[in-house]
Amino acid sequence: MQIKMINIGFGNIIAANRIVAIVSPESAPIKRIVQDARERGMLIDATYGRRTRAVIICDSDHVILSAVLPETVAHRLSARDDASEPTL
Repeated sequence: MQIKMINIGFGNIIAANRIVAIVSPESAPIKRIVQDARERGMLIDATYGRRTRAVIICDSDHVILSAVLPETVAHRLSARDDASEPTL
C-alpha cells in the first residue's frame, strides 16, 4: 500500500488517507473544534503565523490549521487521486 502525501502549504505535508474533512475556520462549531483540540494537545498549527484559511480534521483526532484555502487543499487531494487511477 502506497501512502499519498498532500502539501498543505509552506513545505508541510500530511498523509492523504488520514484526512476526514477540510473545512473553513469561520463557523462557530469549527472554532469550538479547534479550541477543544488545542486544549487536548491535538492541534497542529501549520500556518507559520499567517491567517488560518483551512482546518483539516484527521481520523486520529488531530486538527491541523493551514494557511492554504480549503478549495486548494481539496484540489491537491483530488489531483493526487486522479494521478493514481489507472487509465482504461
